[in-house]
Amino acid sequence: MKIAAVIGSNRKNSYNLKLAEYVQKTFKDRLDVEIVRVNDLPFYNEDIELTPDQSVLDFRGKIAGADAVLWVTPEYNYSIPGVLKNALDWLSRGDRVMIGKPSWIMGASMGLLGTVRAQEHLRDILFSPGVSSVLLPGNEVYVGLVHEKIDKDGNLHHEPTIEFLNVVVNNFINWHGKLHKN
Repeated sequence: MKIAAVIGSNRKNSYNLKLAEYVQKTFKDRLDVEIVRVNDLPFYNEDIELTPDQSVLDFRGKIAGADAVLWVTPEYNYSIPGVLKNALDWLSRGDRVMIGKPSWIMGASMGLLGTVRAQEHLRDILFSPGVSSVLLPGNEVYVGLVHEKIDKDGNLHHEPTIEFLNVVVNNFINWHGKLHKN
């Protein structure tokens, strides 16, 4: 299954990028995960909506070509980062490649609650009419205190988090399979 893992952070050593890379590496036998960065997208502007930059076309193409999207987001001021909202704005206009596409969400932060509030906002956006993604229910991944669970080389070493990610990935694969039987 081809997964586009959209990273909601533009930080070079983002913990969310490291989390996505962990999923990419650990589950490579069952998932073909492509890390998709949103750093180079121009700000969404209705004036250029019909003639977007090549980076927008490439981004939309990666999303359209994936079987599903994994959203991996930090939390900034109780919400999603602006770079992620901008990417979602580009996806909600023009070709609207997210409509009906399965999604799942993960997030990591140095705070105790992980990315609870950001993920609530992201769910609302994913359900909006221009995006209309179907979302894996009941498998929220909030990696709080991430700086204590992932080392500087990106190795996840917190066994309860590892076990939980195994469960969520299996649940996603099974859920995606059921979606495509119908």
